Amino acid sequence: MKFSEQWLRTWVAPQVSRDELVARLSMVGLEVDAVTPVAAAFDGVVVGEVLSVEQHPDADKLRVCQVSKGDETLQVVCGAPNVRAGLKVPFATLGAVLPGDFKIKKAKLRGAESNGMLCSASELGISDDNDGLLELPADAPVGNSLRDYLGLDDVAIEIGLTPNRGDCLSIAGLAREVGAIYGAEVSPVGIEPVQATHDASLPVEVLAPAACPRYVGRVVRNVDLSRPTPRWMVERLRRSDVRSIDAVVDITNYVMLELGQPMHAFDLKQIQGGIRVRMASADEKLVLLDGLEIGLRDDTLVIADHQRPLAIAGVMGGEHSGVAGDTRDLFLESAFFDTIALAGKARSYGLHTDSSHRFERGVDAQLAATAMERATALLLEIAGGEPGPLVEVCSTRDLPAVAPITLRAERVEQVLGLHIPPADIEQMLGALGLSCSLGEQGWSVTVPSHRFDISLEIDLIEELGRLYGYNRLPVRYPRARLAPSVRAEAQIELPDIRRLLVARGYQEAITYSFIDPKLFQLFSPGVEPLMLANPISSDMAAMRASLWPGLIKAMEHNLNRQQSRIRLFESGLRFVGRLESLRQEPMVAGLITGRRFPDGWANDKGNVDFYDIKADVEALLAAAGAGASFSFVKGGHPALHPGQTARIERAGETVGLVGALHPELAAKLGIDQSVYLFELSLAAIEKGLLPRFAELSRFPEVNRDLAVVVDEGVEGEALLQVIRRSGGEHLIGLKLFDVYRGKGVDPARKSLAVSLTWQHPSRTLNDDEVNACMHEIVTSLEEGFGATLRK
Repeated sequence: MKFSEQWLRTWVAPQVSRDELVARLSMVGLEVDAVTPVAAAFDGVVVGEVLSVEQHPDADKLRVCQVSKGDETLQVVCGAPNVRAGLKVPFATLGAVLPGDFKIKKAKLRGAESNGMLCSASELGISDDNDGLLELPADAPVGNSLRDYLGLDDVAIEIGLTPNRGDCLSIAGLAREVGAIYGAEVSPVGIEPVQATHDASLPVEVLAPAACPRYVGRVVRNVDLSRPTPRWMVERLRRSDVRSIDAVVDITNYVMLELGQPMHAFDLKQIQGGIRVRMASADEKLVLLDGLEIGLRDDTLVIADHQRPLAIAGVMGGEHSGVAGDTRDLFLESAFFDTIALAGKARSYGLHTDSSHRFERGVDAQLAATAMERATALLLEIAGGEPGPLVEVCSTRDLPAVAPITLRAERVEQVLGLHIPPADIEQMLGALGLSCSLGEQGWSVTVPSHRFDISLEIDLIEELGRLYGYNRLPVRYPRARLAPSVRAEAQIELPDIRRLLVARGYQEAITYSFIDPKLFQLFSPGVEPLMLANPISSDMAAMRASLWPGLIKAMEHNLNRQQSRIRLFESGLRFVGRLESLRQEPMVAGLITGRRFPDGWANDKGNVDFYDIKADVEALLAAAGAGASFSFVKGGHPALHPGQTARIERAGETVGLVGALHPELAAKLGIDQSVYLFELSLAAIEKGLLPRFAELSRFPEVNRDLAVVVDEGVEGEALLQVIRRSGGEHLIGLKLFDVYRGKGVDPARKSLAVSLTWQHPSRTLNDDEVNACMHEIVTSLEEGFGATLRK
């Protein structure tokens, strides 16, 4: 919201400086983003009147003018195309200093003497308009200082409002705030009902009352659009960053800035039958005021007549029904649209208007008729016309309502940390327009319609804190009995997991929980994503079912910046199922690609492979001391390479996946190097085993190696599990140390070699005992896998 300080002070005039006002607005939550002078610095410029204009004898584009500055008449040479006799303009007299330290001196232009300069708006730093002289109203007092006449010793204050404070998107709302801050009297403009001079009206049907609980309209005939908007209104609009267009549009914009109620004016002759407020049909189209043609959706509220849509409600009007130069009769509209019904609609069509900005944040539900009366009065004053009766359609049950809120003095003291006298509480809330009545439980506070952001007791306490001054609240440290929290010894926590991965060369990434639906389908084909109702953008519309898409996007970002060796991990939620059965599962996922080691003269130059990421996953699984309870089983996933994917199981339940990115998916994403991924259930890997002490054996170990030939499809993990079961209770070590394919081995088979270690806790094992164990292992492998000893 951008506004003129002078305009605000016509409503409320606290006896404080500009700097103090700006600082206090920020302290009460209305953060001031900028304070900008409304005009550049200049001096010596007065209101001048052009008495006569003659052609310069030696220059076709110059005119010799006689200009009055009140006490004398001076000759000035001017080249502006709009200079003419009788015109009142800014006149920079001799000795004046214009923006850029440009001093006005007596000069001769092509032989003609010039004693000053007639100025355009851009030459005075008022606006960028450089088409000609700045034309002043006919009643401008000749000789008066231009700065005083136009009130240019003013600033435009820009406030960055939080979305809940839509009530401050107007001079009226800001005046209420300033009045409450300083206890100053607020003097709103007087608004009286305008008496109808004819009976003409349009029938209004509201077919979507939940989205539009109140609609007010009025026919105004015989409006003269040739009349200019008065300079005072143009200046107030300009200082609020609103461009003057014509009297009707300027008035609707002015009322929006003044009272906070967006309005719209239709050309009456373009409306067929009457007004219908309804939801659009999916096949309807509308050409907007800016010339853009859009296809409407059936979730969009429109203002229509009996044949076609005229406007997107609360956003923008249509081109064919807008006010034009030949418009004589108007239909003025002022309505209350439900915030939820309009939320995100403008953005979904690629639009953002002052009207949609306000309706999305909330507009006073009781303001529509008042704004209509104010706009009508201004229209009659500026452009003439004949007003008809006010037509109002209201669905009372659909209007927002807030029940009285109970405010307790002890709760105020508890939250703010200080005692505020009851009289001060009532005074502060009353200054904001809230009415209070004291009862046994505290105050019963009735909230006015313009404060739609207040619905709870804590909201009232926040208002008291704002007005009292956050900087005045006492500093108190909380008192609490602190006891150490119980930490399960058999569990590893997320910070430990993060540190472990960082120690293994990973960097943590934090990505969005919502992703592009197209990317969702690449990683989860055939699964219907959970879509956001109001996404930030179209490529952030689906809730992720895996952490991989976000990591892949982060990897692509790095690859595009010549960072080819990447190790990333992320912990966060994935979202599985539909809304009614949604599961939010905490996960940890990782990704590696590029060289195995950083570049260096002593480092291996090879790239990472499946076993690099498998080693990282095994380290994670072992971190809680329960690594042996997990097993790697051949698995599959649409996003992973079918021959390089392992499913991670614990007690028969799948807890994660690890594997290489599918080559076809990598090609679609434009990735030309191998990528390896893992994703694990955080709850599963956090659970570990409590370490227990076991006495070390003082007796020697017995080591044997065993090489067997098995079918190519036999998994090494399955073979090791059989050996563990068959190796006896004293088998303490088992390691697969060789896989061989080639000469001497059937092409359909492979050789697996394992190292076995036995040790007895209380004596030395003899060869017979170890041989018996070896025989049992070989027999089990023969029966289970058709294994044969390799010779």
